[in-house]
Amino acid sequence: MESYLPVIWAAIIGSAVAIYVIFDGFDLGIGILFPFAESEHERDQMMNSVAPFWDGNETWLVLGGAGMMVAFPLAYSIILPALYLPVIVMLLALVFRGVAFEFRWIGLTSKPHWTFAFAAGSALAAFCQGLILGGLVQGIKVENNAFAGGPFDWATPFAVLCGLGVVVGYGLLGATWLIMKTEGGVARRARVEARLLLLAVLAFMAIVSIWTPLDVERIAVRWFSLPNILFIWWVPVATALVAFAAWRWLETGHDVLPFLATVALFLLGYLGLLISNFPYLVPPSLTIWQTAAAPATQVFMLMGTLVMLPIILGYMIFVYWVFGGKLREGEGYH
Repeated sequence: MESYLPVIWAAIIGSAVAIYVIFDGFDLGIGILFPFAESEHERDQMMNSVAPFWDGNETWLVLGGAGMMVAFPLAYSIILPALYLPVIVMLLALVFRGVAFEFRWIGLTSKPHWTFAFAAGSALAAFCQGLILGGLVQGIKVENNAFAGGPFDWATPFAVLCGLGVVVGYGLLGATWLIMKTEGGVARRARVEARLLLLAVLAFMAIVSIWTPLDVERIAVRWFSLPNILFIWWVPVATALVAFAAWRWLETGHDVLPFLATVALFLLGYLGLLISNFPYLVPPSLTIWQTAAAPATQVFMLMGTLVMLPIILGYMIFVYWVFGGKLREGEGYH
């Protein structure tokens, strides 16, 4: 049990994080694209396209954080102090964004202020998530199973690069979502934005893919040593092919396929991170087995999780099915 329970929990938490990034990524992307809309009417249409989904999407962030606290308490006690500032700013940004989502519909005289809060909160939350990712990838200083670094260890050029990359990536998710879910001027503008954002995402992915092995020896060994390279060479090849397909589908007027291709790009990037860091949960020193809770704790929480996960997934499938199809101009859920 001590060997396979941490793997099961790592898979659950990793899946929750991946689902959160994809599903909350496109509605954060809507906010990131807000400043580029031509009118408040277009912003209303953009916001309405995610109105039935956005709050449920954040369930996966709670599951990922709470799951780590329960299943990997040592990792939680190290990662949080190392990344307190970007985590707190991210949560505050999500609060402002959530409040703005509701008050923007009823605060007619203050609507521009809530529009700004929604856009700024979305962009700031995305940027902080990139900072957190960069801080984890570059490693956390640990001594005697405790965080031994400073409060700004995460503040590096690499983390800033990751932050900007996440903002651009979420923008691409938001643009392809709008292509799939809306009509009229919003969809036409989103198609143009998606092509520009796709090029930017590929540039960020290329820079990170070059930077990390040059800066972190363990990642270079993982990717470029034999026999590893014989098993993982297909990941960058698949990324290039998916990016080419996304570009072609944007050019040829497809509505759904560009969004699916963008999701595939995110999943391939996520797979690359797993390949670079597994089994380290606190890179570069502590693995999932070293940070795991007692088996009894993991089993107890796993019983509840296995009951709740199908309910959460079923609810999400039901909501996306009920509110499927395109949102036409003038339609809404508020």
